Amino acid sequence: MESNRVIYYPVMTEDAVNLIESENKLVFIVDLKSNKASIKNAVETLYEVKVADVNLLITSKGLKKAYVKLKPEFKASDLAIKLGIL
Repeated sequence: MESNRVIYYPVMTEDAVNLIESENKLVFIVDLKSNKASIKNAVETLYEVKVADVNLLITSKGLKKAYVKLKPEFKASDLAIKLGIL
C-alpha cells in the first residue's frame, strides 16, 4: 500500500494527548486493510521519524486505530505540533 493511503488522520482526543505526553505515542485512524508493518513504514516515510512499536485496535464504529510508539530519540510532542494536534 502507498504510505499516504495507509494513514487517514491523527486522533485528537484528551486521551491521545495524554499518550503523547506520557508514553511518546501518537494515535492514528488507519485503513482497515493495513497491517503493523505497513503502518510503521508509512509513519516513518511520511513524518521522518523512527517507530519502536505499533498496536492496533478496531473500534466499535468499525474504524482501525493505530497506537504508534516512537523511538526515544524522537519526541511525539514535536510531531504532534507539526501535525497541528498540540
